[in-house]
Amino acid sequence: MRIGIVFTGGQGPGPEKIKQLLKNLSENRAYKAAEILTVAADSGLVLAETAGVMPDWVVGDMDSLDTEERLDRYSPDRVIRYNTDKDYTDTELAFNFLRENGCGEIWIVGGGGGRIDHLFGIRDMFEREFPPSRWITGGENIFCLDGEGTAIITGLPPGCLVSVFPLGGGPWKTNSLGLKWPLDNVLWERGLYSLSNVAVSEEITVVAEQGRFMIVFSNMEG
Repeated sequence: MRIGIVFTGGQGPGPEKIKQLLKNLSENRAYKAAEILTVAADSGLVLAETAGVMPDWVVGDMDSLDTEERLDRYSPDRVIRYNTDKDYTDTELAFNFLRENGCGEIWIVGGGGGRIDHLFGIRDMFEREFPPSRWITGGENIFCLDGEGTAIITGLPPGCLVSVFPLGGGPWKTNSLGLKWPLDNVLWERGLYSLSNVAVSEEITVVAEQGRFMIVFSNMEG
């Protein structure tokens, strides 16, 4: 099993949060035997290196990298450069690269704040046949649940906000534990979402019995 991580530009978790994220991933029993592949999408290289991570590859047109001297630390076969006139964003190129290299699950780290069109672009990646599994920004932790998927989140801060968005064409059905307003009887339809629900315990569970959902945890760091 291969798990891919895309470090991308925009607001991301702090260095210690990234280190903890990778540590938790390596120690998670479900991923114990997994091979972790990392790719920096253009200026995502800055985010990765700030946390002490040297990604396996660097992908993109490098137009937003602070200095190309960063690339000198990587062998030429590990730097995949594209023309600025291209059909995909650097994040998509990195994501597709990991998919082509056998990653069955791919996380995006970074990409918060900044230009709203880039935010919408990453959000719409969750509508595709093979969506990201997680998206971690500086203040949000986002999960994709697809058909009988379950998210059990522990260690939530008091008042953590939880928002749920249906994706794809449905039908959709959910249930939950630990939320102020349970999701069990929501009659989901396209364009209907649950915004700013509140976690009432340090652990919550959200189950997608049918359909695909984006679960957004706010007021927390990566």
